[in-house]
Amino acid sequence: MANSIYNINKGINTAIEFRGLKAQYIWYLGGVILILMILFAILYLIGINQYLCIIIAGVLGFISTNKIYSMSKKYGVYGLSKVMAKKLMPDVIKTKNRSPFMKQQNHKSIK
Repeated sequence: MANSIYNINKGINTAIEFRGLKAQYIWYLGGVILILMILFAILYLIGINQYLCIIIAGVLGFISTNKIYSMSKKYGVYGLSKVMAKKLMPDVIKTKNRSPFMKQQNHKSIK
């Protein structure tokens, strides 16, 4: 039998990463680029100077790219969804009676 060499993929079950962007932040950056291209086209069709359109799109692109990279670095793969879920959690649960917390006395014990 011939010896076979199998490569082991050690990146299974890990989040994708592209130039420092992790997981969903790649999609966010793609969305920002698409929005900036549409904004540039709208500004150009309105009749604004071409160089001013480039400057506006470039500045907004630089700001949003830096924000997305900082969010990727700060929150990581799952951190942003955890922060968003935590905002939806109530701070206090109020109830008028204690019946949900009372022990039920109606069952018979097995002997």
